Amino acid sequence: MSLALYGIGVSKGIAIGNVYIISHEPLEISEYSLSEENLGEEVARFESALAVASEQLRHIRDSVIQNDRTVDIAGFIDAHLLMLEDGLLTQAPIDLIYEHQCNAEWALKMQCDNLVQRFEAIDDPYLNARKEDVKHVVTRIQRILRGSPDPSFDFADANLANTIILADDLSPADTLLMQHNGIIAFATEYGGVTSHTAILARSLGIPAIVGLRRARPYIQPNEIVIVDGTRGVILADPDQRTLSNYKRQQKEDQSYRLGLIKTKSVPTKTLNGTPISLQVNIEFPEDAAAVERVGGQGIGLYRTEFLFMNRREPPDEEEHLEAYKQVIQALKGKPVTIRTLDLGADKQVVDSRYHEGSVVTNPALGLRAVRLCLKEQQLFIPQLRAILRASALGKVRLMVPMVCELSEILQVKKILAEIQMELRQKSLDFDPNMPFGVMVEVPAMAICTDLILPYVDFLSIGTNDLIQYTLAIDRNDEAVNYLYNPSHPAVLRLIKMCIEAANKANKPISMCGEMASDTYYVRLLLGLGLRSFSVNPESYLEIKHIINDSNTNGLKYLTKKILETNSQDDIAELLEAMNA
Repeated sequence: MSLALYGIGVSKGIAIGNVYIISHEPLEISEYSLSEENLGEEVARFESALAVASEQLRHIRDSVIQNDRTVDIAGFIDAHLLMLEDGLLTQAPIDLIYEHQCNAEWALKMQCDNLVQRFEAIDDPYLNARKEDVKHVVTRIQRILRGSPDPSFDFADANLANTIILADDLSPADTLLMQHNGIIAFATEYGGVTSHTAILARSLGIPAIVGLRRARPYIQPNEIVIVDGTRGVILADPDQRTLSNYKRQQKEDQSYRLGLIKTKSVPTKTLNGTPISLQVNIEFPEDAAAVERVGGQGIGLYRTEFLFMNRREPPDEEEHLEAYKQVIQALKGKPVTIRTLDLGADKQVVDSRYHEGSVVTNPALGLRAVRLCLKEQQLFIPQLRAILRASALGKVRLMVPMVCELSEILQVKKILAEIQMELRQKSLDFDPNMPFGVMVEVPAMAICTDLILPYVDFLSIGTNDLIQYTLAIDRNDEAVNYLYNPSHPAVLRLIKMCIEAANKANKPISMCGEMASDTYYVRLLLGLGLRSFSVNPESYLEIKHIINDSNTNGLKYLTKKILETNSQDDIAELLEAMNA
């Protein structure tokens, strides 16, 4: 009898094969005291473990980087290597060893707990999920300190070809090495949609499920299982009828995926000939390779928060410039939209010093993004200088998040004008006509779009926050996140209002929020008049296929009906009809 276990599908597709179960026993970390004369030896032991961890990760990266397809995704391991050079994981535990006269394992655990707690306070799902990277790196160091074998090297010795991995959790290094050795899918008991392991699975095209919770006791080693990454279900011991049905679906899905690859080389335009701009969202410089992989028209959102995370001091101008230069060169003349820092009360730098002495009762409404940047200009000005200098290297656009009134725009433009004057005096190149835009994330901004447009060159709708603020719900609060609804009439009316105002002013408007990457809403957005999308690279080809298979003229009637409907059930029915 088939057993169905449900989790979160993070990478689409169907895989059928024998399961290989990995059981990582949780590390029990104990504290013990050391005499003062032994502290130096303990620090040396910790530093040796750091060096071994770095060597292990480099070995894994080098063993898979020979395959050209993995060059761009080796950046996931590089991110962990950078953490092994960061003072928050290298120097801080040493300070704790001396302060508490304790063993290295305990000092590292204390620092890990501290970092994880800070990441958990971050509202943004992507940045919140970086706590998993901290845990993965720390676990690797702890295993070395404890003398435990590196499970990654066990994977290399195992025969994993055409198997499906079931584990408590997997690091990006584990996932990359196992895929290199032939796994066809994986399922984990923990993890989330925005974890690096999930993102890597989507990049590699491996069906994957996370968050299964206590699945391993119900599945036997080497048992035949089906992983349905689209529906987020793993089926153990399937009967012949179920197996045949999924094999048929698997062939259909593979055929569909091959068809998507063919869309890479064709123009992005609707059936009735309307051209659509389709760009890519990226998180790290290494992600720029994904633009080429999917045939993207450029980068519509380059998030820069990674430069500020896991560090004690903010990045300087040259570090900013180097990161932007790397992306611009990879794009080979295609446009790059760089979003300025979007950190603050809800997305803090790990070593945040900007809220000391204040109690933040509602961080999502607090000092964040452009508000923080205008208050703490020592963070902002080096970034603006670097973006201006980067504009001399290619087609760069600057975009400011979380704007809610004109005075913020004028303040940023005043700072930019002052920086331009300084750059001229130093004979440093920049594009004086670099487009300046803002994000529509606050309902006040959406309502007053027509008043703001004369002062900007373009707009981009950030639906993640716009929906959250419009509906007064925290999308990460499990008690209320069921109310997070992109198709709520208020949200749709605000989006339509923005698009109509931009069109009337003849100013470009795009959407870079998650709603743009959701295949369920593509036709609705086209019906609302959206003609420029910026989406996750994993969704790009499927979004393009839907656009190319849509007729904007035929969408007008159903879109009008949806805008006039206040019943969510009726809206869902209309959306189903639109997507049929």
